[in-house]
Amino acid sequence: MKKLVEITNLSKEFPIKKGFFHRQVGAVHAVNNVSMNIYKGETLGMVGESGCGKSTIGRCILGLTDITEGSIKFDGVELSSLNSGEMKALRKKMQVIFQNPYSSLNPRMTIQDTLKEPLIIHEKFSKNKLKSRILELLDMVGLSPNVLSRYPHEFSGGQRQRIGIARALALNPDFIVADEPVSALDVSIQAQVINLLQDLKKELGLTYLFISHDLSVVRHISDRTVVMYLGEIVELAPVELLYSKPQHPYTKALLSALPVPDPNLDLSGRILLKGEIPSPANPPSGCKFHTRCDYVMDICKIQAPVQIETENQHFVSCHLYKSNC
Repeated sequence: MKKLVEITNLSKEFPIKKGFFHRQVGAVHAVNNVSMNIYKGETLGMVGESGCGKSTIGRCILGLTDITEGSIKFDGVELSSLNSGEMKALRKKMQVIFQNPYSSLNPRMTIQDTLKEPLIIHEKFSKNKLKSRILELLDMVGLSPNVLSRYPHEFSGGQRQRIGIARALALNPDFIVADEPVSALDVSIQAQVINLLQDLKKELGLTYLFISHDLSVVRHISDRTVVMYLGEIVELAPVELLYSKPQHPYTKALLSALPVPDPNLDLSGRILLKGEIPSPANPPSGCKFHTRCDYVMDICKIQAPVQIETENQHFVSCHLYKSNC
């Protein structure tokens, strides 16, 4: 499969500044030495607790956040080498669906103006072609043409997210970062939006980075899944392999916490993680997960594990599997 996005040794730090002169006294290590590929036509799911660096990676790929170290290539082009004009041209191929559809839409702009804006900035459409494209976008996401003169506050959350999806599709992108696109929606509406995203992927040949904290949603939509912890990848595998044979203790704990609609279910087998997530401003040495792991060894406290392939396309970063390789 063709690599659409190549991430190599990506790190992102946000400086911590204090005092009258705003001197840097530390840094938040949001992303630490992450390497992965996103292949054309796939949906790569990314899961993990809040603050693990999921959204930061998405923003770095889109160029919305500058990287500290590493490399990001989109369709073979190194993003850090582009000037503003070249980056603007490339933005047509990369778009984003934000988490909260209400805050991501301008409340003072009608739906027509919202959908027209990217077309005016990037394309030279005639007036008739512009109107035709806007109507086409509304049809793609299942909205009626009579919504064009209305404002975001006049819609439900699901309808607003459909408008956000239509805006992301306006320029015929190849790649979309879906940053928790259904977490702010009612469960029944979540299924509709997920099905819409899957249909659009098939019709338009899209590639998704689907960021979420909901593992059941990620299992439904993803081809492969990345598990993040404190800015690092701890496990990466095809979705069914990851859910049926999780390797990393953190992944096992996440999957054991999935809700099951059975009041008679025995919960004694659930894995309860102890302690809190360490601060990304002062991460622990060695394996970042060792402060909460039931299988911690001496080596975990001093040496960070390397990513190894335990079986076909199943990668894990854990000292428990070092002896198997």
